[in-house]
Amino acid sequence: MKLLRPISIVACALMLTASAAAQVSLSPPGAATPPAQPPAKPKAKAHIIAKKPAATPKPAATPAPTATVTPTPEPDDPNVDLVYGAYQRGMYKTAFDLAIKRAQDKGDPKAMTMLGELYGNAMGVKRDYAKAAEWYKRAADAGDREAMFALAMMRLAGRGGPTNREEVVKLLASSAKLGEPKAAYNLALLYLDGQTLPQDLKRAAELLRLAADAGNAEAQYALATFYKEGTGVEKNMEKAVRLLQAASLADNVDAEVEYAIALFNGTGTPQNQAAAVALLRKAAKQNSPIAQNRLARVLVGGQGAPMDKIEGLKWHIVAKTAGKGDPLLDEALAELSPEDRAKAEAAARKWLGTK
Repeated sequence: MKLLRPISIVACALMLTASAAAQVSLSPPGAATPPAQPPAKPKAKAHIIAKKPAATPKPAATPAPTATVTPTPEPDDPNVDLVYGAYQRGMYKTAFDLAIKRAQDKGDPKAMTMLGELYGNAMGVKRDYAKAAEWYKRAADAGDREAMFALAMMRLAGRGGPTNREEVVKLLASSAKLGEPKAAYNLALLYLDGQTLPQDLKRAAELLRLAADAGNAEAQYALATFYKEGTGVEKNMEKAVRLLQAASLADNVDAEVEYAIALFNGTGTPQNQAAAVALLRKAAKQNSPIAQNRLARVLVGGQGAPMDKIEGLKWHIVAKTAGKGDPLLDEALAELSPEDRAKAEAAARKWLGTK
């Protein structure tokens, strides 16, 4: 029985961004040149599915220009609840008016953080990065962990002031110490990168564990790769798979693909090929070219699912348009009858036209 080939993912170059979620994800496949890394692990034996390119940490895709912070209201303070409630309902001008009064009259750090959010994202007020940074700094100085993280992302991007990586590190460290998982995750990547901070894989793993334990899916996925490769921690496939499962439940597409392959092969978890194929289908429909390619291989080969060459080669065509080619599947497509090939191509066009 041939098996799906595990995806070898090695954490490498760091890219941070001040995005809406202010997350940096280790999303395969990467195009950047990786920095110096621990010695490579032995390659797995050849399997039916080609090896996935090494992953490069890259920013989460999101259009918002600054770190989106959702200030946590104090449950015993109705005034803060009013600010947060207006924000949640999209009443940004009302949230601004309430927050500015509370910040000025009572010096409330949560209201200050809200003002940074509103100014930074042009919500109820004209965008002003300088004012956003000012309010975030006031809130950070008052001990608000979310403001520390948001300000770190602004300083990293050079918004509202010059880029200052030394300040970024201090802000992330302070925010992480106060329990902000996104800060712990991004600080881990700085330790992994080895440019802003001396490379320290063990410390990176510790910070990823803090963020993963707090439910951060990107950190769960990244830490899973550490356990899988033995980077900064002792190699442990069972722990890696548990983390992949947790991240996949949070809809991390890359984790879904890796967890599917682990399930298919029975690596670090009981084998369940039906569940593996279901996860590959889910990730394929979420536009993961890797999942589309793996699903195509499974369906064309009839392993783990009933053989369906038309459906499988539809996914091959779709993946190929995203740059994930596969010579073996090209051959399978060429061997189809003209009628079946037309069906596969029509199905691919329909998907590409409606995705």
